[in-house]
Amino acid sequence: MHCSACDGERAFEQPPCPDGHGADCPERVCVDCGSAVLVGEPPSASHSPASGRTTAQRTSA
Repeated sequence: MHCSACDGERAFEQPPCPDGHGADCPERVCVDCGSAVLVGEPPSASHSPASGRTTAQRTSA
């Protein structure tokens, strides 16, 4: 997968998901620099099971 921070092809891995998505978590991190990217479809709900807040509430808090 291409890493824009490294400006090249790098390996990415799925970190532990603090939002409760489990194996469906769309976040991946570059194993070289740690930059995060989202892959696939975004989660269907804007509700974070871990925090109990919506995305809008989370960004304005």
